[in-house]
Amino acid sequence: MKYDYYHSPIGPLLLAGDEQGLELIGFPEGKGRLEPGADWRRDAQPFATARAQLAEYFAGDRSTFDLPLRPHGTTFQLAVLNALRSIPYGETRSYADIARQVGRPTAVRAVGAANGRNPLPIVIPCHRVIGADGSLTGFGGGIRVKQYLLDLEQGIQGLW
Repeated sequence: MKYDYYHSPIGPLLLAGDEQGLELIGFPEGKGRLEPGADWRRDAQPFATARAQLAEYFAGDRSTFDLPLRPHGTTFQLAVLNALRSIPYGETRSYADIARQVGRPTAVRAVGAANGRNPLPIVIPCHRVIGADGSLTGFGGGIRVKQYLLDLEQGIQGLW
């Protein structure tokens, strides 16, 4: 596995994968924090497009990503990730909305678990999923980062 970092407004994001696609994005803090594996090799080249698109996103100039992705997971987890990709920029959905979308309306907790295992946060916008009551729920980069991303997409200039 190859890796590099993108130095974002929320801190250094670990990018991992290879020429075939991006497999992981790790946050600098929180439960979504990742460290390179002992056998990983630092190589900036495979991530040039990802870094450029993330820069455009954080500048407010990109609302969708066009990157080769290689997420891993069960069939259900991949269905949830696919549903997350359909949430429009600047909008949110509840876990129940996603459960209905994947055809499992009673699997709200399983959707939450799959959302929490998203290997490609930001690019696959798990931050756009909120509680049914509108509350911000857990997020791999922390609630503060989730709020920052949602504010960014709403055009709200917050302090970081």
